Amino acid sequence: MLSDRQRLILNAIVDNYIHSAEPVGSRTISKREDIGLSSATIRNEMSDLEELGYLEQPHTSAGRVPSTKGYRFYVDNLIQPQKLSDQELSKLKQLFAERIHHFEQVIEYTAQILSHVTNYTSIVLGPEIFEHRLKHIQIVPLNETQAVAIVVTHTGRVENKLIDLPFGVHPGEIEKLVNILNSKLTEVPLWQLRQRLYQEIAGEMRRHVEQYEDMLHALEQSFAKEESDRVLLRGVTKIMNQPEFRDVEKVKDILELLEQNDQLIRLVGSPTDGLQIRIGQENDVDAMKECSIITTSYYLEGKPVGMVGILGPTRMEYGKVISVLNYLAEGLSRMLTDQFEKK
Repeated sequence: MLSDRQRLILNAIVDNYIHSAEPVGSRTISKREDIGLSSATIRNEMSDLEELGYLEQPHTSAGRVPSTKGYRFYVDNLIQPQKLSDQELSKLKQLFAERIHHFEQVIEYTAQILSHVTNYTSIVLGPEIFEHRLKHIQIVPLNETQAVAIVVTHTGRVENKLIDLPFGVHPGEIEKLVNILNSKLTEVPLWQLRQRLYQEIAGEMRRHVEQYEDMLHALEQSFAKEESDRVLLRGVTKIMNQPEFRDVEKVKDILELLEQNDQLIRLVGSPTDGLQIRIGQENDVDAMKECSIITTSYYLEGKPVGMVGILGPTRMEYGKVISVLNYLAEGLSRMLTDQFEKK
């Protein structure tokens, strides 16, 4: 555990480095009105913090910068949510004041506003739930072990999925299954299909379909959504505006990663409860070792269905980013619920 004095000095160093992008020395900290300590005392404490792994000395100068461990302690123990300016709040409120009838448009605007307000790269993982409800499903056998599941939505969208059939399943069983699905799932939003499959369809299949467990597994394949087409990035090149990334070679790997949706999905993960903060070395992708990723989920019926996030340098304004993300997530959850209840 750090002493109160060490916590005070670490907090001051992180705050100063976030805004200056320059290694912080003891004299700089001693001039702050909220510190009230001599340069010599601060210098000794900084040396101890470095030895404990909370600070690093990038050059031979006396200045220090926070390490991943230092940022983590700052985020977990010292940070205060930052009050947003009137201008920033006005920009965010504008999103929810607009009469937008398609949630896909909301996601697009959210990504734009999020990047604009924070000046970092925004990542939005959006659900396709209102635009696409099931109209009907067909399962067309190709051979003894494979079939194509054809999912048609009420908007006319058609999705084809190759699925594995249980060995020896009779075509008559497939026909029974399709009839059950279409009688029970028509007009159900696509996002609810897998849930309803187990809540309402499994019991019916147990009574009428042989090898029902294997067929359930096959149906899960057809109802699984591809997440890569739901990732929206805005402000990708803003990473290059940060002093630590002005070297094009240094930022090249980051830009290449952002072009690979599958890698990006793996990096940010699926929507989960609460705020998630991955700092520097905590990211398991080499290109992100000098970056932080902050994400939070928005909800429908108490379940996380999408995600808003920010990618930036480890030297990001954590307090401001967290406040913006929480505001947007709460607003998106309300908007999503309102639209769902009108359906």
